[in-house]
Amino acid sequence: MAKVITKVGSRRNARIGSRKSARRIPKGVIHVQASFNNTIVTVTDVRGRVISWSSAGTCGFKGTRRGTPFAAQTAAANAIRTVVAQGIQRAEVMIKGPGLGRDAALRAIRRSGILLTFVRDVTPMPHNGCRPPKKRRM
Repeated sequence: MAKVITKVGSRRNARIGSRKSARRIPKGVIHVQASFNNTIVTVTDVRGRVISWSSAGTCGFKGTRRGTPFAAQTAAANAIRTVVAQGIQRAEVMIKGPGLGRDAALRAIRRSGILLTFVRDVTPMPHNGCRPPKKRRM
């Protein structure tokens, strides 16, 4: 008679617990990248691991409307809605880029009820730029 092999530890049908709902984070960092064409809002924990993100493009805005303040406000609200449910209370805000959505995204973050510890502008600024290419010979 054939021996029956019992499968121990088969995870084919068993759903592994969702990591995102299990993670409780009291403090996070909200990164806002506001370019002229799009605004991306990313929420991370203090170690830099991404918890939630949203952009004007994923919120359904197409073309030039992605660069508008309203699109940035919608993207910020979408990114923060998921982390508020996970119990975030305090956050630091890092804003990068020259876009129109900077102030609108910050306004939406303030309205969400998260206590902001500080707001920092981290736009990269060239001090004296790169060395120019050498002049071409005639």
